[in-house]
Amino acid sequence: MASQSLSAADRLQALDPQAARRALAARVDGRLVDLSRLVEPEAPVSAVTPADPEALKLLRHSTAHIMAEAVRALFPGVKVAIGPAIEDGFYYDFEYTRPFTPEDLPAIEQKMAEIIKSNQPFSRRMAPKAEALAAFAAEGESYKVELIEGLEGDTVSLYSQGGFTDLCRGPHIPSTGKVGAFKLLSVAGAYWRGDEKNAMLSRIYGTAFFDKKELKEYLHLLEEAKRRDHRKLGKELELFSFHEEAGAGLVVWHPRGMLLRYIIEEFERKEHMKRGYHMVQGPQILKRELWERSGHFDHYRENMYFTEVEGQAYGIKPMNCLAHMLIYKSKVRSYRDLPLRYFELGTVHRHEKSGVMHGLTRVRAFTQDDAHILCTPEQVGEEILGVMKFVTEVMAIFGFDYKLELSTRPESSIGSDEDWERATAALVAALQKSGRSYEINEGDGAFYGPKIDVKLRDALKREWQCATIQCDFTLPERFDLHYVASDGSLQRPVMLHRVILGSIERFIGVLVEHFAGAFPLWLAPEQVRVLTVTNRADDWAREVEAELKARGVRAESDLRNEKLSAKVREAQVFKVPYMLILGDREVDERLVTPRLRSGQNLEAMNVEAFAARLAEEAQPRVDAQAKEKQ
Repeated sequence: MASQSLSAADRLQALDPQAARRALAARVDGRLVDLSRLVEPEAPVSAVTPADPEALKLLRHSTAHIMAEAVRALFPGVKVAIGPAIEDGFYYDFEYTRPFTPEDLPAIEQKMAEIIKSNQPFSRRMAPKAEALAAFAAEGESYKVELIEGLEGDTVSLYSQGGFTDLCRGPHIPSTGKVGAFKLLSVAGAYWRGDEKNAMLSRIYGTAFFDKKELKEYLHLLEEAKRRDHRKLGKELELFSFHEEAGAGLVVWHPRGMLLRYIIEEFERKEHMKRGYHMVQGPQILKRELWERSGHFDHYRENMYFTEVEGQAYGIKPMNCLAHMLIYKSKVRSYRDLPLRYFELGTVHRHEKSGVMHGLTRVRAFTQDDAHILCTPEQVGEEILGVMKFVTEVMAIFGFDYKLELSTRPESSIGSDEDWERATAALVAALQKSGRSYEINEGDGAFYGPKIDVKLRDALKREWQCATIQCDFTLPERFDLHYVASDGSLQRPVMLHRVILGSIERFIGVLVEHFAGAFPLWLAPEQVRVLTVTNRADDWAREVEAELKARGVRAESDLRNEKLSAKVREAQVFKVPYMLILGDREVDERLVTPRLRSGQNLEAMNVEAFAARLAEEAQPRVDAQAKEKQ
């Protein structure tokens, strides 16, 4: 007698009763399905439990449906749009007679809690398309109607729980009672399908976890992220500002912020020169014909700005590679000259939509620590490894761990299949030789070549895209670059595009949040503030400040006729690493009494001893934890 199909839940129960009890869904032939789904007898089945990496996404998607049910119950006439799980939670978009506000969230949360407590099952059915269209149209759910009309096939997948039915591919957790802990976080406006020509909807964001402890930890991280927000700290620390009258996404650097930027850029110049890079600089605008030849005009022009000079069209550069190729092509190159490494702290401009700009981390004008390495095909592997080593050493100095992703050919690209295969193979070989694990990010390469992306992890375990290494066989072909090989023939070089920190603006934004504005001594724009107890110490304070500045210390004096406690408090607001307290004893004995920004007081010492302490502490070095991760 032939075996009959059983539900995934029944199959799991027969295979592993213990796993079946914890299962939220099943994996059949590598595909996630509901526990109620019928499974062919021969199909391999495994349980998806809360420990599974994909389980949290299932939970959050299901919680989004619970939120939609609650909103519909509380706000008659509301229209439901879409509600996916996202990286840290979920959202749902709604159309209502008024925008939702934070004051609406407690009532929605209370209704959601009731739905969760009722432990309603999630059930799926395949419905005829015409039937689903009629049902949603009758309820006035115009967004669901539009979505269904755009789907192929004669049937659609519907999920129901309680009195709520939604268009959804699934899968879902077995019932609403499986939601352990949730929180609605915020509201925002969002255009339908992300198009500003469409209706503005109300988006409610939330998150969900399997237990209350995980939720509590996450909410703590959110509060910590708010405290560390670089936009808030940038204003408090007087680092930078944005001005509507100047233009969106354009940074105005204040003295303290510019000094921080200068410190980072000087560090970069020295590190690049140590590794055999040549410093270069290209113009801000280049003729449109060059951008057409490179492929930027066809594949990147929506991100570019253009202007006209004496009837000639120019493109404001979004990248630095074109000028570097012109430098290479300015004379005949021999294989003996290679590799050539050109480095530029190049300012570029890119047209970012207003909705995606965010402080320093997404701007329209920024500076990249950009370099292009031109080498022989035989050298490309070692050059990629050299860049990876460079990244590792620099990130360890800043105290960052990171992960790697290999981004492959996008749909919109240039170059032959053979060149893309060669470039991808070179990156894969270097990754394997490095011994570091990596993930594949399909279709996210540059339009001219695949790349290795470096994702930093900050103090709050968030990931940031900074460094990248791109392997390019295509642009050297388009610009007819060549070198004289050892046999006298003309050969085509390979070009590596790479950044270490990436956008200086974005990196500073990440640094501000990573350190919560309390920079290590070598990065601090103001390293020492000299504070006087009375006016009698003013002359000694000026002398101390001058002596420290002469030794290269970034020091300032606060000689105001204010209480010492007020001066200390202001220095702590600016997160100055050291305060030097000067009272009568310090004046009489020509000493300084250091106080750390943590509040710790050190013993009084002479200026020479204090300067020696600073000189030792202010050297960029790999900290012990970062060294262990290398």
